[in-house]
Amino acid sequence: MMRYKLDTGALSLKNLKARPVRTACLAVVVSILAFTLFGGSILTLNLSRGLDAMTKRFGADLMVVPKGTSAQAQSLLLRGGTNYFYFDADVVDKIAGTNGIACASPQFFLTSLAEKCCDAMVQLIAYDPATDFVVQPWIAEKYREAVKDGQLVVGSRIAVRSDNTIMLIGHQYPVAARLSGSASGLDTSIFMTMNTMRLLVGRARAEYDFLTVQEKEMQRGAVSAILVKSDPSASLLQLAQTIRRENAGVDVVVSQSIFSRISASLAGLVAYIRLFSAALWVLAVIILAAVFSGSIHERKKEFALLRILGATRKKLVAIVLGESSLAGLAGSAAGIVLASLVVFPFSTLISERLELPYLDAPLLNIVPLLAGSLFLSVLAGPLASLYAALRISGAETYFTMREGE
Repeated sequence: MMRYKLDTGALSLKNLKARPVRTACLAVVVSILAFTLFGGSILTLNLSRGLDAMTKRFGADLMVVPKGTSAQAQSLLLRGGTNYFYFDADVVDKIAGTNGIACASPQFFLTSLAEKCCDAMVQLIAYDPATDFVVQPWIAEKYREAVKDGQLVVGSRIAVRSDNTIMLIGHQYPVAARLSGSASGLDTSIFMTMNTMRLLVGRARAEYDFLTVQEKEMQRGAVSAILVKSDPSASLLQLAQTIRRENAGVDVVVSQSIFSRISASLAGLVAYIRLFSAALWVLAVIILAAVFSGSIHERKKEFALLRILGATRKKLVAIVLGESSLAGLAGSAAGIVLASLVVFPFSTLISERLELPYLDAPLLNIVPLLAGSLFLSVLAGPLASLYAALRISGAETYFTMREGE
């Protein structure tokens, strides 16, 4: 008599193909689970990276701005946009001499136009190379040389022409470097030295009357903001109060307070994502267990026949687990691909909607999340089918075949 080997994988695959509706239902449940696990993991990772990058890139403990403009300054820092405001430059020396301050550096803000004279309407930020401790260390990561007068440094989301230049208010300027992402509004800003800002305003003044105010402000040495680095032992809140008290007409933005609020919002969102993912995993296992239990109950005689043909109890368990694993693998792959199509191409939109710092993770960090999401999603199937598989393998073949007679 000819013998045939009962191949577990082949039988499992044929059983799935023979019941396409049931297989599709199993795969859909697992794909939803995989979509949530992988998508949620990527969102959590990118949000955490965004907060870390923003904290690192800002670099200043305090930001001193004209009174009534703190909300505008925070908006510029966190979400981008365009703003400009000014106060007298003599405030810089007064603040730099305050006890508890290690260094202070001024910045000057200007906004380009949304016209043919400019490639884009962006925030222009001028820094003082002699005192700056925020922008230049950031530039040094990408550009080893000193930025010369007349050159620009652009944020990571600024588009540059093919000849590595950008047009601002009627003139083209060479781009020395593109900064790495900071997950903040600074990614849509353009940086330059104070001398370059004077050159830009002077060139454009003859053609655009709106720059009259900016030209006068620069001539009298006005600045838009003063970035402050405090001594390690100084209390930031007390230092902010001292600056407000000793300098009329200023507001002080404490970066630690901003980042603490963002961190609290981020922690709440991450906790919600993790709780939702865990609840969905448990729900998926319950649904899959119910589906497998009903399916195997209907297939009792099929499994009894396999026993008669020589299949062992372990073989029956392996066939059921094989079916659930293959259906889970197909569903998991589909869910992860769908999550990738949603999360990666629309990262900028996601960041804008969440209004939280968001920075895309490199492939090296994504691979472990992909493997973990795939494992947990596929695991749900075999775990859900294990009880039903053990129950059918323990049934008596004779009574099962006679059932219903």
